[in-house]
Amino acid sequence: MKLKKLLATILVGACALSLVACGSDGSDAVLEGENVDSATVGSEDGEKLVIWTLAKDLQTFAEKYAEENPDVQIETVVIEPADYVTKVQTALNGGQTTPDIIVGEPQMLEDFYDANYFEDLNQAPYNAQDYADQIVDYVWKVGQDSEGIQRAISYQITPAGIYYRRDIAEKVFGTEDPEEIGKLFADYDTVLNTAKTLKDAGYRIFASDAEINYFSGDSAWVVDGKLNVNQARLDYMDLVIDLYQNDYTAYANQWSTPWYQAMAGEVPILTADIQNYADDSVNVWDAEQFEEATKDLDKTEVFAFGLPSWGVLTLRDNVGETSGKWGVCSGPASGFGGGTFIGISSQSEHKDLAWDFLKWVTLDEETAEWWIEKSEGDTVSLVSVLEKHKDDENSVYGNQHMYSFWQAQAENIDYSKVTRYDKVINDAWGAAITAIKTGEKSKDDAIAEFYDVVESTYPDITVER
Repeated sequence: MKLKKLLATILVGACALSLVACGSDGSDAVLEGENVDSATVGSEDGEKLVIWTLAKDLQTFAEKYAEENPDVQIETVVIEPADYVTKVQTALNGGQTTPDIIVGEPQMLEDFYDANYFEDLNQAPYNAQDYADQIVDYVWKVGQDSEGIQRAISYQITPAGIYYRRDIAEKVFGTEDPEEIGKLFADYDTVLNTAKTLKDAGYRIFASDAEINYFSGDSAWVVDGKLNVNQARLDYMDLVIDLYQNDYTAYANQWSTPWYQAMAGEVPILTADIQNYADDSVNVWDAEQFEEATKDLDKTEVFAFGLPSWGVLTLRDNVGETSGKWGVCSGPASGFGGGTFIGISSQSEHKDLAWDFLKWVTLDEETAEWWIEKSEGDTVSLVSVLEKHKDDENSVYGNQHMYSFWQAQAENIDYSKVTRYDKVINDAWGAAITAIKTGEKSKDDAIAEFYDVVESTYPDITVER
């Protein structure tokens, strides 16, 4: 007992001396260092709301909210994703009353829920359940904890699709219709056949095999406490390996110079060694060096990219003269990627203001209309606004009705198949695929190592080899 009292005294003393005072607002200390971008808007004398987020969207929302509510001050802190989780944990585990609003991407949320970082939004005065039918279903469910309590809401949906070149589709397949092109991506075997047909015609199906990542399976990784490596997972593995080993892609890594270049037209055909960095003679991250190093390589054009709905904006900004020649169709599985889910910190002292801001961002039709215009095409989660814009035509994508397409894709997402283990297991499965496709390991050895990783990381999961 004396030892416990002594330890308690030491901890209290340490807490008092710490830059992050226990149970107080020590956010400045937690946010020390690089990779933090803070912006404050509104009245210096008004009630202050502090937001910690991963992307700059909420800074834009904060500016608009402050315009409409001039008696409020909002500080929005954008933290690099690599640092975000740690900073939130440090702040809230230390008892800080700020931030008032925190966010999370889907893979972060379950741990945040279990740690009780998010306020229960089903209780009064929030009564979030009253708004359930206003938000796209899978998004609403992402914001619920394991007991069905609403903890967070998102203003956007992010289902995945295949973005394809309509002009190439017409030349090679005789049609550019999204429903018909979707049949060419109906399953993994069909995707491989489509890739072969395109290569024979002088094209490449994807910039790299990573374009199929968002369509890696419709089943849960963990079912009834057991690791679930079903045939679809193995078929996906085989597809990625075949795409890589048969030169069906341009070997342009996502987000690299040639990846963006492929959106606008011709791109050099790289090699597998360049993609996996075994050959460092080509710097794919420096545009000038890349152009010089690849000037004598054969060129091709890429048919398709696999991205969530936010890819509409990515391609729009990079397609150049191919604008208007794009379409979007379904992929071989239903998937989604990203999304910012907003909640109230359970330790906030400004919960009423935080709830007003959260509702304004996610549940207000005028805000959603404004955001569509401000973002120039983000896909909102508010069903009524999606319905209103279902017939909008997007000129970049051959006047396709993008909002109705994404809403239909979102309806196919079964969030019950998403588990807290997915990030680690997906990464380990991806590492196994890379080891096989590059010849580093045999298929049996790579899968055995994958099982080892899952067993050592999650001993509570039963692994049947």
